[in-house]
Amino acid sequence: MTLRAAKMRAAGRRFLGRMRVRPGTLLFAAGMAIFCHGLTGADAQPAPVSRQSTDDPYAAHIAEASHRFRIPERWIRAIMRLESARDPVAVSRKGAVGLMQVMPATWAELRLRHHLGHNPFDPRDNILAGTAYLRELYDRYGSPGFLAAYNAGPARYEASLMGRLLPAETRSYVARLRPFWDGGDGPGALTAAQRNAVPWTVAPLFTNRSGSTATADRSLGEGASADMQASSRAGDLFSAGPRSRELFSSPDVWTSEP
Repeated sequence: MTLRAAKMRAAGRRFLGRMRVRPGTLLFAAGMAIFCHGLTGADAQPAPVSRQSTDDPYAAHIAEASHRFRIPERWIRAIMRLESARDPVAVSRKGAVGLMQVMPATWAELRLRHHLGHNPFDPRDNILAGTAYLRELYDRYGSPGFLAAYNAGPARYEASLMGRLLPAETRSYVARLRPFWDGGDGPGALTAAQRNAVPWTVAPLFTNRSGSTATADRSLGEGASADMQASSRAGDLFSAGPRSRELFSSPDVWTSEP
């Protein structure tokens, strides 16, 4: 068994142990146990490593997620670096897991909806789940609000629209990611889907992720947080409101890199 597989198996067992003590998670825990038991055999004879996977072991997964959910690859890479520093077994102090730092309750919903595997630390499934969540948040809140909702949670973001301060961590998070949507979005009205969206409180997928960001790659967007220092409230921070979806309309943009 490779070192990487061993680390993922250990992370899965730790995750399983935490899930066992939470009400309503025994079925999910059982699935994790089955997966972890079979992981050694599955990795006993690893497949040959391609040049692409050596250069970037997540490239194929990112490309698949980008195509499937129409999110630019550069956005996925940027969020992955900022959320987990590309560590597939990262676990935040709030319990968010994997490359895209997906909360367990959110993972459970997305896993069923998109027919993913049982292990939230699996790079492919974690990237797909995180990207699917980004897409749903974007459709609901537009840009850049979806980034704040991904970091702080939909409840916290919607409270900020009513005047409650966003956490400094979230303001910095959005500022660091700002260069990665620069040039793609223009002013635009909310779509009908956004205007008629049901409140987050009746959508079980949207769970609070406040504080879920793992240790970030500080080279990402270094210095950009200064852009947010003058604004504390969401009304100021996102004064332009949700933006148009022009960024997601061109296949050339989906696969562009930073």
